[in-house]
Amino acid sequence: MLLILMTIMIVSVISYYLTKDAVQSKAQEYTTELVKQINNNIKSYVNGMNYMSDLVAGNPFVQDYLSKETFASLKQEKESKESISTLLESMLVSRTDITSVNVFGYNGQFVSGRKELELNPYIDLTSLNWYRNAQEAHGQSVISPSHIQPVFKDRYPWVVSLSRELSSRDGSKKLGVFLVDLNFSVMNDMFKDVRLGQRGYLFIVDSSGKIVYHPQQQLIYSKLKYEMIDRVLEIKNGTFTSNEGSNSRMYTVQESDFGWKIVGVSYVNELVSNQNEMRLSYVGLGFICIVIAIIISFFLSQRVSQPIKQLQSYMKEVEKGNFDIHVPVPKTTEVGRLARAFNIMVGKIKELMNQVVSDQEQKRKSEMNALQAQINPHFLYNTLDSIVWMAESNKSKEVVLMTSALAKLFRASISKGEELVSIRTEIEHITNYLMIQKMRYKNKLDYQIEISDSVWDYKTIKVILQPIVENAIYHGIKMKHGPGLIRIASEETETDIHLFIEDNGNGMDEEKLRTLLLPISRSEAGRGVGVQNVHERLKLYFGPQYGLTYKSTLGVGTTVYIRFPKSLQSSEGEK
Repeated sequence: MLLILMTIMIVSVISYYLTKDAVQSKAQEYTTELVKQINNNIKSYVNGMNYMSDLVAGNPFVQDYLSKETFASLKQEKESKESISTLLESMLVSRTDITSVNVFGYNGQFVSGRKELELNPYIDLTSLNWYRNAQEAHGQSVISPSHIQPVFKDRYPWVVSLSRELSSRDGSKKLGVFLVDLNFSVMNDMFKDVRLGQRGYLFIVDSSGKIVYHPQQQLIYSKLKYEMIDRVLEIKNGTFTSNEGSNSRMYTVQESDFGWKIVGVSYVNELVSNQNEMRLSYVGLGFICIVIAIIISFFLSQRVSQPIKQLQSYMKEVEKGNFDIHVPVPKTTEVGRLARAFNIMVGKIKELMNQVVSDQEQKRKSEMNALQAQINPHFLYNTLDSIVWMAESNKSKEVVLMTSALAKLFRASISKGEELVSIRTEIEHITNYLMIQKMRYKNKLDYQIEISDSVWDYKTIKVILQPIVENAIYHGIKMKHGPGLIRIASEETETDIHLFIEDNGNGMDEEKLRTLLLPISRSEAGRGVGVQNVHERLKLYFGPQYGLTYKSTLGVGTTVYIRFPKSLQSSEGEK
């Protein structure tokens, strides 16, 4: 369901933005076409004004009037001026959008289509932009930005001016400047009905970046509104978008043939007028798809999950240790294969577990035999050496006694291959061992055996006392000054028997006591191997809670506790 949800959300978002981009692209195309159309309209309008300038520039009366420095009579000058004024007046009559049509001669001549107009005596014509631009254009028409025209007395209209320098027919002489003032309100009327969304608008700039027309021109001049004029001037024809967040604007620029740039400004969030409805429709459609997908996925997942849940319940039974189960194979192909593989696996596990049990039993018996077979060869060597020494000293009685004890010792170790022996047999074995050691060490060693009569017949694994006693002699009493004593005694509880071996030898420090029963203690040239064997054999046979426990005080002695459960054995070998 999460996968379906993510997929539908991604598809919905991508579809929404693709649709939004498509609508914006169409809106942009519409704006571009609208700006082009307005550019064509303005071009036609300006071409009409250029036509007027061509008429004036080629008119023989204008040429004659401006080229003469003096006239033969005042009457001739007046008639010539009247002819030009009539021409200019006819242009005014044909174009109601024109404020004034004027000719200015370089020799001080002035003719206007409006006879009532008088020049402003406080204005120098040569200082005005439209006059200088006409001179610099050398006979080409120049259109100025919107401005206040101060050239006439008591008149200050807001106009857009077309000016052109007039020359003689052969171009050898500059005669004057022709001026047409276009009423700015006419241009405002031309663009006021153009709508680019709710807030969009058009404006016009010239090649230097000065605003020719703007519906909010006063706000621009007062710096309460800002337009990206620099970006507009950088591109010839095209579109760019400002980065203003929710108020981002799209500028569509179209360059004209006469140096102006017509710019359409649209607000990006208005290009897609119904984007809220689009967003809601995509969200609603996505929600419906999600609901349908969830219902379908629920039924599909049920078909798959039910057999898997059933298989899971069988797996829990196997986890509890029940391997005598067989999973019914469902019809679903994948789950059926899984069920068949599970049945095969359970059968193999059961077979392997039986094999492991058998192998572990054999391994346990082998380890027991190997542990029992570890006899210190130094003890045998030293005992035989002592027998030889006593035989050479003609101590036949002692030789017989030691040899007899050694024979009984080995006979007890073998014990007909049985794992368990009675505590009585184990005590007889350790008694023979201590007898041999006492004959070797003379007055250096003595021993006491205090075993309760109630424990004699309980069973234990054989040869558990000898390694501990041997360790007490060689590492405790042998290094001690004065005679040493080993005491073997017993205690019992309701379930367990405790045998403990005490010596008054040198004892051990805490570090040695801590590591004695750890595997690392074997690395010291074999020290502790026998003790380790006894500890491992007790745990291996009776369980991990049984084994050896040491208590020792340096310079005082050591006590070893042997713990094993009470166990009796019948003649058939059953516990």
